[in-house]
Amino acid sequence: MYSVDLKNIVPKRGLTCLFAKGTSDESKLWHRRLGLINFKTLNKLVKGNLVRGLPSKLFENNQTYVACQKGKQHRASFTKDETSRILKSLITGVENLIDQKVKVIRCDNGTEFKNKEMNQFCERKCIKREFSIARTPQQNGVAKRKNRTLIEAARTMLADSKLPTTF
Repeated sequence: MYSVDLKNIVPKRGLTCLFAKGTSDESKLWHRRLGLINFKTLNKLVKGNLVRGLPSKLFENNQTYVACQKGKQHRASFTKDETSRILKSLITGVENLIDQKVKVIRCDNGTEFKNKEMNQFCERKCIKREFSIARTPQQNGVAKRKNRTLIEAARTMLADSKLPTTF
């Protein structure tokens, strides 16, 4: 590998660019291969030479991908009244689907998880509930953001794979 000190170069005409632009097809290919990451991150991977086989080119997003747009779409949140009903149906559905019992639920200290209805349901199903530390929204914010990032990535890859929406 060679290192070039650009400060000591005396150009006769113009400087040569060290990074060529990737074609549209190359950009799309690497964008998809790397899990539909954004192009800024893709270019950081190129500059740091962090991915074996990734060409040393500057990748640009010259079009909008439908799958990426679908992955970032969000539904409106459930109301606190709906949360208990939806969580109970989710737990029951999972238990029936995989023939295993849900043993632990981790959640924040929201009133939608700490109420008489959820207490009775968890007691009846022998489900242990673990709550995050009270009055620490920072702890909840980090977890919620990471969860949203994972959900968006999964939704984007599913949309790109053109699988049925049931997945």
